[in-house]
Amino acid sequence: MAAGPAPEARPLMDEQTFLDNFSHLNYLNETYLCYEVESMNDDLWIPMDEYKGFLRNKSSYRRWERCHAELIFLERMDSWNLDTELRYRVTCFISWSPCPDCADELVKFLRESRHVNLRILAARIYERFPGYEAGLRELNAAGAEVTMMTFQEFEYCWNNFVDHKQDEVESFPPWDNLVVRSEELSQRLAGILQNREE
Repeated sequence: MAAGPAPEARPLMDEQTFLDNFSHLNYLNETYLCYEVESMNDDLWIPMDEYKGFLRNKSSYRRWERCHAELIFLERMDSWNLDTELRYRVTCFISWSPCPDCADELVKFLRESRHVNLRILAARIYERFPGYEAGLRELNAAGAEVTMMTFQEFEYCWNNFVDHKQDEVESFPPWDNLVVRSEELSQRLAGILQNREE
């Protein structure tokens, strides 16, 4: 019996792109979103490698085009036609937390997709638009787990979504004050989710 074709290699993010966009030291306008999906099988979450990858927002001057990373991801997820009889856990590691409009779309998705658990781990809080706090609270209230990325999550993304094999630096190179800044952002997010000022 002949072997089938080898599976296609999953694209990985360039290491400098990851460091530039996920670091607390940079404030680029791009939003990158790394995602992975697991399905529930006998009370265990089983990785679905065919639904693992990354994407970024797209520039668009046309208001009707979906250009934010979260909206592009929702469209991609819709194309997968996940079985509504099964349970899924979707984890998104994102360089900026969702804006109010994206948070609203994610809330709608969660209300329509009771078979999906959503975890969002953000590198930074997107504070550019009024109402971002309410959007994050609504997302949390809709059942999404919203947290800030810690050293462990940055390292996980580096090991699973970044093409660093050709470089001599294979272990995750943390930037200055990563742990301190992550803790500060975690406290800030906790205050937002509890509807109090930090």
